[in-house]
Amino acid sequence: MEITQFSIEEIKDPTNIIEGKRYEFLLDVEVDEEDELYSAAGIEVRVLIGQKPDGETYILNYFIIDKAENEYLDFALEDEEEVMILGFCREQLTSEETE
Repeated sequence: MEITQFSIEEIKDPTNIIEGKRYEFLLDVEVDEEDELYSAAGIEVRVLIGQKPDGETYILNYFIIDKAENEYLDFALEDEEEVMILGFCREQLTSEETE
């Protein structure tokens, strides 16, 4: 799995009930043709990230979308894919904070 493009948006909590910040990442990913997630049109992963005030970052939820049909796929990411995505999101949040 390789991330080719991404966008990030902070999700505002007008009630201030949720501690910390929330972000939505839209990741365009390429997967190997032999992977069960493969689609000729491509795959998008929508990832909801939480960040506690102490800086701890974690995945709240994610959704895998087939871009050809614009439909959610009922698959789970493998553990190493989740770790890779979380690392990527942490890196982007860190670079946004330093800019």
